[in-house]
Amino acid sequence: MITRVYIVRIVPALREEFEPLFKTVARASVAGCAGCSHVTVGFPSSNAPDDYAMITVWESEDSLCNFAGSDWTVPHIPPGMEKFVDTCWLHHFHHD
Repeated sequence: MITRVYIVRIVPALREEFEPLFKTVARASVAGCAGCSHVTVGFPSSNAPDDYAMITVWESEDSLCNFAGSDWTVPHIPPGMEKFVDTCWLHHFHHD
């Protein structure tokens, strides 16, 4: 199994438009994918007010490749969501 942690720092002026789309569009772009067993959407804390997270768990590297492409180390940003992104990070962790 692979846990994929995607952190995005948004353009603060777009927060009101971004949050509902992150809960729906961004989450749906992952949640319905074969091999994705869990999706958690995280919202900012006071020490990082512009940072959001999406944590997904994948059954295998193959299932992650089917979602993100052969270079699954590159962030997958759903069409139309690019304008919100100031910067982003992506980390992967293998586990049982």
